Amino acid sequence: MTGKGRFGIVDVGSNSVRLVVYAAAERNPVLVFNEKVMAGLGRSLASTGRLDPKGITRALDALRRFMALREQIGIETLVVAATAAVRDAEDGPEFLEKAEKICGFKIDLLSGADEARFAAQGVLSGIPDADGLVGDLGGGSLELVPVSGGKAGPGATLPLGPLRLIDLSHGSLAEAEAVVDRALGEQTWAREHQGKRLYAVGGVWRNLARIHMAQRNYPIHVLHQYVIPAREASEISRVIERLGPKSLAQIPDVSERRVEALPFGALVLDKLIGALKAKEVVISAYGLREGILFDRLDKKEQAKDPLIAGCHDLAGRLARFPQHGDEFFKWTAPLFAGDVLAETPEEARLRHAACILADIGWYVHPDYRAHYAMTQILLAPFSGVDHPGRLFLARVGYHRHEGRGEPEMLGNLSGFITEREHERALVLGLALRLAFTLSGATMGMLPRTRFEVTKNGLTLSVPKKYEALIGEVVGKRLAALARALGRKSDIRIGK
Repeated sequence: MTGKGRFGIVDVGSNSVRLVVYAAAERNPVLVFNEKVMAGLGRSLASTGRLDPKGITRALDALRRFMALREQIGIETLVVAATAAVRDAEDGPEFLEKAEKICGFKIDLLSGADEARFAAQGVLSGIPDADGLVGDLGGGSLELVPVSGGKAGPGATLPLGPLRLIDLSHGSLAEAEAVVDRALGEQTWAREHQGKRLYAVGGVWRNLARIHMAQRNYPIHVLHQYVIPAREASEISRVIERLGPKSLAQIPDVSERRVEALPFGALVLDKLIGALKAKEVVISAYGLREGILFDRLDKKEQAKDPLIAGCHDLAGRLARFPQHGDEFFKWTAPLFAGDVLAETPEEARLRHAACILADIGWYVHPDYRAHYAMTQILLAPFSGVDHPGRLFLARVGYHRHEGRGEPEMLGNLSGFITEREHERALVLGLALRLAFTLSGATMGMLPRTRFEVTKNGLTLSVPKKYEALIGEVVGKRLAALARALGRKSDIRIGK
């Protein structure tokens, strides 16, 4: 299924009940509405075997509001999925019956295997080259699933969600530690995946990542594909475990409603890193809900590159001619050929993305276009790109408007990408700057011109019919591009 109508998912979890609404069921899921209620359905499940009474009331009230919002927002397709707490509770069927009366349709009660599969699929939809183990920490359970080569393997569901641990241990971290050690020790299959990356999903672990970002004064406030070295992730987890509720509540980057669960989630992360001998923790903003959405797409939509799809979506909203990107990609190819700035397939993919985004700042005041383009790209809601790749794209956007200048608005970002990537970003940005000047920001003219790159020179060949378009500014911008390549510029007028 791929449609243009709004697509919504209600996730009835052990800790929260959340409604997310996407603009459409497409490869790049654009979020248009997001609301959660911390119902705490699974708060007393471990000790009583039943859903929390107050949690039931809060969850059903949330569903009533979400069904009203369905009409208000105009959600064309709505999926309601329940996970560990409802699945494991004695009164789960009773709760489902009440919930389905409110919704007016059947709720999907996910098995542990379903939950693990969707979580892994969600991670793969946002990080297609993920290679390691997905860990999705919900309030009631932890899903562990190996991923590699774009596919998920068989995994496991463990009763290690923070709410369940709090209930089982009566709030004691020491008792919870024994539970975690025992559960992880039984997962002998996980040893096959030692030394790889751990892809962390879940609100508690995202809070840990925010704290780590704040400690480092990290300038790119995007959680998706934020990488934490395993040692640092363990260290910060142990610090969180030692802090009391009052101290945790004073940390600016910690959600007030995550304070109780955070030490227990930190404990699970620390123990999991140790058991897996993980080399890095990669935060994934995509998980179960994105996995459910991806599962509903047709094969053609699933096969799309998430980064390119996301860039096309952003350009479609902001650029004058969204189709310009393909022209720019072909036109700039000679600058990145084998004997110039030889690019890898991944670098070519990033160049394509940058070309698609080249015009997203056109309507902003000229004095602010460079910084606007840069920050829009740094913070854009697309996936399929790590933070160095995102910064490369942002720098291209900056140089496309500012030339050789250096951005100051976000501080010094030079240490986050290599010198080679700095050079590639500058060259591509200058080339795009020239492209807009030469073509008057219109379609169809650029493919009639071409670059020729020799050992010492950069020649722009232009048909005779376009000779009048070669003015002083075009010459200056071609010369600037040539200097960035260590060459001299020339313009050749031909037939």
